[in-house]
Amino acid sequence: MAALVPPTLGALLDRADLSLRAVVGEERGQRLRWIHSSDLLNPTPFLDDGVALLTTGTQFSRRADASAFDTYVRRLTEHGVAAIGFGTDVARARVPDGLVEACRAERMPLFEVPFGTPFIAVIRANAEAIAAEGYARRSWALAAQRAISLAALRPDPLGAVIAELARQLGGWAGLFDATGALAHARPARLPQAVSAALHEQTGAMLSRAVRAADLLDVEGRTFSLQTLGRGGELRGVLAVEAAALDQEARGVVTSVVAMAGFALEQNESLTLARGALRAGVVRALLAGEVALARSVAQPAWGGLPEEPALVGVTSPAPASLASFLELRAAQLSGRLFFGELPGGEGMLLIVDGRAAGTLDEVSARGGVRIGVSHPADYARLAASVDEARVARAAGRDGVGAIGEVSGALMSAVGEETRAAARTLLEPLARHDRAHGTDLIGTLRAWLDADTRYEDAARTLGVHRHTLRARLADAERVLGHDLSSFGARAELWLALGSTR
Repeated sequence: MAALVPPTLGALLDRADLSLRAVVGEERGQRLRWIHSSDLLNPTPFLDDGVALLTTGTQFSRRADASAFDTYVRRLTEHGVAAIGFGTDVARARVPDGLVEACRAERMPLFEVPFGTPFIAVIRANAEAIAAEGYARRSWALAAQRAISLAALRPDPLGAVIAELARQLGGWAGLFDATGALAHARPARLPQAVSAALHEQTGAMLSRAVRAADLLDVEGRTFSLQTLGRGGELRGVLAVEAAALDQEARGVVTSVVAMAGFALEQNESLTLARGALRAGVVRALLAGEVALARSVAQPAWGGLPEEPALVGVTSPAPASLASFLELRAAQLSGRLFFGELPGGEGMLLIVDGRAAGTLDEVSARGGVRIGVSHPADYARLAASVDEARVARAAGRDGVGAIGEVSGALMSAVGEETRAAARTLLEPLARHDRAHGTDLIGTLRAWLDADTRYEDAARTLGVHRHTLRARLADAERVLGHDLSSFGARAELWLALGSTR
């Protein structure tokens, strides 16, 4: 197959059959969008930028001075004309010296077209080069899209597609997931400064949660970025290194955007199924069936976070947060578990100490408030969830820990609240005075032990059955169900404000 001749000035001058001769300029790589011929003194109304202009010079009188040529060439330069071709032996035997000097002053390429070379031959040669290049680019685009489609059939479809896209474009390509992490890239490594800038830009695009495209210039390299997914539910960002993409290259990139977006939407269906499974594990943990929860979590997600773990409870979360958490949990490999709490209250988050910083990221990404318990074992998960709810209910935006909240609540208690607390506890106080019991002390020990019966009974020096009987008496006297989180929280605040 013959080598492709690009539509450039240099390629035109190299055509032996045209016998063109360069007079001024060395810009042989200048692309020629078209070639036009005119002998008008001002042809610019009929010209686009990037074209070459052929003329025989009949617009110049024999007595034309240098200023006439200067004005002519300056006008063409300002309009964006790429080059001038002068046909000799028609009106002039050679290229006028005034035109040569004017082109040299304006850095306008100038070439001679001999009498034996018709202007139409020059125009046709460039048109054929343009057509050949267009055909070659369309053929490349079809072949590239076929290669990318075949790559999508491999075991790791997204990774294979990104690798093939990088090969076809001859530059770097990468796919960032919904968390902003680089999931696939070819070549695998980038300079640190470039990588940091890409992560920052993609993170900003994802945080805005709207479909967008952008260009990033860093360290002398240009990257084109395109979000994947629907507005409000972005699945990631595709980034390719390209200073400029022509129509064919844009078509190839667009096909990858559609393909990757479809694959990630399919992953969303899996996320919904995983969500139902995770909700079942949450119910098992809250019911005290820790062994069952571990047996499900180990093969599905690499196990539950190590004990003692932090327990977080979010405010009602957007659906898109589950996709983000699924990706982050996979990256943390057993250090983060999450699942929907019963009744649509919010998400339950369990993290070990090494992943505690993830809670701030989750709060920022989902726009949710998160309350966090003291570190605890799974045996007292229900009490930890109650602690996290108290921390969340304190009204602090972002992430609030129970240790920070309890002290702040007690210090903010006023006399009216203390009076209300004494009123709430008065039935217990009357019962204790009348029967010589200590139901208030029993409740205080039980709540201080985070409602763990064994620990509270040990503190009081009684058997756990005796403790349960005393708590049943307290329920009867107060008329409150102590299994309710609201009742426990109210009593906890009342007891704390009357210490």
